[in-house]
Amino acid sequence: MRVEHQLRAFEQIFKSYDGVLPLHRFLFAYFKRNKQMGSSDRRWASRYLYNFFRLGKALIKEEYTLRLAVADFLCSHTSSLVIDTYLPGLKDQVVLSLPEKLALIKQQYPSFELDDVFSFHHKLSAGIDQQDFVPSFFIQPDLFIRVDTGYIEKVAATLRLEEIDFEKISETTLALPNGTKLDSVLAAHKQYQVQDLSSQQTGSFFKPQAWDKWWDCCAASGGKSLLLYDLEPKVELLVSDVRESSLHNLDERFQQAGLKKYQKKVLDLLQNNEQDLHHYEFDGILLDAPCSGSGTWGRTPEMLYYFEDHKISYFSGLQKKIAANVVKYLKEGKPLIYITCSVFKEENEDVVAFLLENLPLKLEKMQVIKGYAAKADTMFVARLIKQ
Repeated sequence: MRVEHQLRAFEQIFKSYDGVLPLHRFLFAYFKRNKQMGSSDRRWASRYLYNFFRLGKALIKEEYTLRLAVADFLCSHTSSLVIDTYLPGLKDQVVLSLPEKLALIKQQYPSFELDDVFSFHHKLSAGIDQQDFVPSFFIQPDLFIRVDTGYIEKVAATLRLEEIDFEKISETTLALPNGTKLDSVLAAHKQYQVQDLSSQQTGSFFKPQAWDKWWDCCAASGGKSLLLYDLEPKVELLVSDVRESSLHNLDERFQQAGLKKYQKKVLDLLQNNEQDLHHYEFDGILLDAPCSGSGTWGRTPEMLYYFEDHKISYFSGLQKKIAANVVKYLKEGKPLIYITCSVFKEENEDVVAFLLENLPLKLEKMQVIKGYAAKADTMFVARLIKQ
């Protein structure tokens, strides 16, 4: 039977995956090693795996085949062999809204609890509505692009020509179906960046001025730096990261975006970097801190399944130490922009409280950006001024 074939492929991949690598990277390597899997096999295996992880630990005592069927039913708008086989009474209801499907599953399986999907609900930041946040895990987030000012209609026209669905969020932001092949669809356009909607919204906290000296201290591939540069092209920029490979990716993105004048350094911010930074003083510091990434688990649901809550304290400790090590290079009266893509209070409000108590900082404002209401990531941002 075809369903047995699909389940066998799912089980083989699931048993060989341990959650260490991001799932998309693991699957790329797995499919490359197992070339006997056709495109249909790869597509179904990917769908089942991502949907299975979106269920978290709900119905954990049930057989994995039933859990997979429930997950696929909740996450999909088209049926599958797994749904048809293990939830035959519900296969015609797959087109219903998510609240309706959740009610049906709860009715048929009374032990199903949303609290088991995201078992860290007692650690959420203030303002996150658990009843709205947890169901968002069953919805694939959108792909967002930030378009240079004045170019959005040209990009939109190309998308229409290619018959790609999209939604115009603002004069600089478009939302597209996740998985859209932008490299081919928008090959003729260089005036856009892939950047989540919530990440774009952190820019309202930056407020750079011409000729300001800014430091993006955990720059990764440079998304926040490019946002800063778009807000103020005359900013003087230092970017750093502990990973040299990330800075190579940053170089490529900066080159494509036309950002040519910047400094970069490989720095471990948990160490004393006085030898490299003793003569620097900054008008602003972006600290997009290493974190649990829990606000992005809608894109990486494998983390929902494998994450262990003791890691929250680990990241909180990192964040506090990094902030203490970078603030010394900030000019008085200037902002530290503290950002995480976490939904956990211990990484967000609690870190801000620590910084206010232990460093010469004053809180100007902070916000949880509730991306779960917009098919986007959920993030936290605070603007703190050095005294």
